[in-house]
Amino acid sequence: MTQALDVSLALPGQNLQAYKQSVQRFPMLAADEERRLAERLRDENDVDAAWQLVTSHLRFVVKIARGYSGYGLNEGDLIQEGNVGLMKAVKRFDPTVGVRLVSFAVHWIRAEMHEYVLKNWRIVKVATTKAQRKLFFNLRSSKKRLGWLNTAEADDIANDLGVSREDVYEMERRLAAHDEAFDQPLDDDADSVRRFAPQAYLEDRRFDPADIVETQEWEAESQSRVLSGLADLDERSRDIIERRWMAEEKATLHELADEYEVSAERIRQIEVAAMKKLRRVLEA
Repeated sequence: MTQALDVSLALPGQNLQAYKQSVQRFPMLAADEERRLAERLRDENDVDAAWQLVTSHLRFVVKIARGYSGYGLNEGDLIQEGNVGLMKAVKRFDPTVGVRLVSFAVHWIRAEMHEYVLKNWRIVKVATTKAQRKLFFNLRSSKKRLGWLNTAEADDIANDLGVSREDVYEMERRLAAHDEAFDQPLDDDADSVRRFAPQAYLEDRRFDPADIVETQEWEAESQSRVLSGLADLDERSRDIIERRWMAEEKATLHELADEYEVSAERIRQIEVAAMKKLRRVLEA
């Protein structure tokens, strides 16, 4: 069997079971062989060495992907993302550190899978901050019962994960929520609760005449105040503000410094003082 054919077998396809069987056929590497291949990749950029390092660890990606089966996402897609993380790890692996590739690669594999889960688990991303991401992947396993968390349980989880109690409660609410289609049809099942689609009760105020007039008046008033504030500035300060903030091609501090024959720091000080004056006019 050629190397090219082996690679095609290693790519996740529609037959996931066949893929899992194919990756088991790639031989595992002994420590000294793994180190030698990694040195060839590092020193000679040997593509064949990289191929052997990647394919020998594909089985570990499959094993890690099984741990994310509870999120209801396609296992083949998770494996594919994990393979991306594995390739990144192989590229960055340093054989002189003294650890096996699998120990180093697990972080990169999980990171790619985590990113995929967060992007695809819900239409609206449920975790954006570091604390939220940590909670998303740990909260369900940390809960001791199916009901809502009480204060003591929330505090225990918060202490274990190094986040606040409010963060725990917020993530619990997000995990309990569900996506709803904007134009979801009515439920015709008489035994279930009839729910109207959001399009039936959410108001679109983009074209409300009152809102349009209010926005136009606010913009006109703001523009009038800016012009009034600029008129109260001295000529040099006004020129600096206009060219630094309002011109299509904004001037740099050094360009203005050369023109006015002062330091760039002096131009920055003039700009800060002028912006403070303008802000007072806008907030009046």
